[in-house]
Amino acid sequence: MWKPVPAPATPPPDVAQFLETLNAQADFFGADRPIVVGRAPGRLDLMGGIADYSGALVLELPLGLATFAAAQRAPEPAVTVRSLAIGAHEGDASVIYALSDLGAPGRPLSYAEARATFGADPRASWAAYALGCLVVLQNERGLRLDTGLRLLIDSSVPPGKGVSSSAAIEVATMSALARLFDLQIGGRELAILCQKAENLVVGAPCGVMDQMTSACGEQGSLLALLCQPAELGAAVALPPELEVWGVDSGIRHAVSGADYGSVRVGAFMGYRIVAELAGLPAEPLGDGRVAVADPRWGGYLANIAPSEWEASYRDRVPETIGGAEFIARYGGFTDAVTRVDPARSYAVRVPAAHPIYEHQRVRLFRALLEDLPQRSQRQAPDKRSPSVASETYELLGELMYQSHNSYGACGLGSGGTDELVELVRARGPAAGLYGAKITGGGSGGTVAVLARAGSAGAIAELAAEYERASGRSATVIGGSSPGAAAFGTLLLEHR
Repeated sequence: MWKPVPAPATPPPDVAQFLETLNAQADFFGADRPIVVGRAPGRLDLMGGIADYSGALVLELPLGLATFAAAQRAPEPAVTVRSLAIGAHEGDASVIYALSDLGAPGRPLSYAEARATFGADPRASWAAYALGCLVVLQNERGLRLDTGLRLLIDSSVPPGKGVSSSAAIEVATMSALARLFDLQIGGRELAILCQKAENLVVGAPCGVMDQMTSACGEQGSLLALLCQPAELGAAVALPPELEVWGVDSGIRHAVSGADYGSVRVGAFMGYRIVAELAGLPAEPLGDGRVAVADPRWGGYLANIAPSEWEASYRDRVPETIGGAEFIARYGGFTDAVTRVDPARSYAVRVPAAHPIYEHQRVRLFRALLEDLPQRSQRQAPDKRSPSVASETYELLGELMYQSHNSYGACGLGSGGTDELVELVRARGPAAGLYGAKITGGGSGGTVAVLARAGSAGAIAELAAEYERASGRSATVIGGSSPGAAAFGTLLLEHR
């Protein structure tokens, strides 16, 4: 029987269930060596979303749903990864690589080599999220992989729902590997290393908010992250009168999808064009990239004020531009993880405008939440006027609706998520539902809902109506739990 040593004081309730699951996998681990377990939650993107790669502030809730990764050194010269969440139709539940396939000690796989290795077999490609962490530790932290490894993944974070199942795998795995190999890695660095795994090994051009929330989130509070590149602010407590829910649209979301990638490319094209209009010098770096000397905005679209955008740049940035024309005129852009396709055309003005306005919406959202207790205390009693609190809740909801509409303008909406948002709007504050928006990378996935505390019944009714109208299943997601840094790791011994 595998047991934690020492026993954790107040672990999240899913720990006991995972230990039971692990003990049922008696054939996988050797009984003579300890196991290290990492845990990392999914996240619900309340505000900020795709503006993260443009430097915006984001507000994220770490979910109660989490991924566990259990790692053990092994005597055989191979790395074996087993996922308990992979169905037979989705891929191979167990993947094995010889140590020699993962580079020699002192000569790890390059990121390009790792991407090719893990992507060669579609049925095994899911393992890149876990094994990419191993490659990153080899390249960035000098890990010498001179021992075999067994890695077990178990997750309650549903894939394709826009709640960062991939980041949860990466952060849980990186946490376990760091302790197994005696590497001291703080929460922020852990998240940045996990982002490298997803960007450079998996090949998904995500921003950093997913990994940061999974690593550094605080239970019951919103993680406030300024993505320049990953600066943590004080956590934002939700007032006890409010709660946040996720409702899945039943439409699968993928950060690696073409829509997300093209919108990201368009945003970086927009920044490059604005920098040129502002007279900021650019130095060619080759391979379609440039470095911009930018003392005005620090290289981030989000730092351009909406008023400045509207007065000086909006009408001078083209609505669309061909990739070949862009490269010929501007030489490239500053994004390190996407490339401009010369053969296609990209929307530019709207994708560039989104982070400029979204950053301001998120800043206002945070300010309203933080000032709510003080404003409520200052209000004089007057039964004829709506309370400051109720007005603020509706303002918060309006900011969410604006964010949702901006996603749609970028081409990242979907019929299902639009329908869910409209169901929330139709019920409105009278039903305790204040606002809703699509989350994460968009194009399906989950809708975040801001609601009055105690609204579980109203959310369930909304999901049921959506199911009847759409014919799709609408999973309700709620709850919160600590990020990987707060959870730490478990050391298991066989007794």
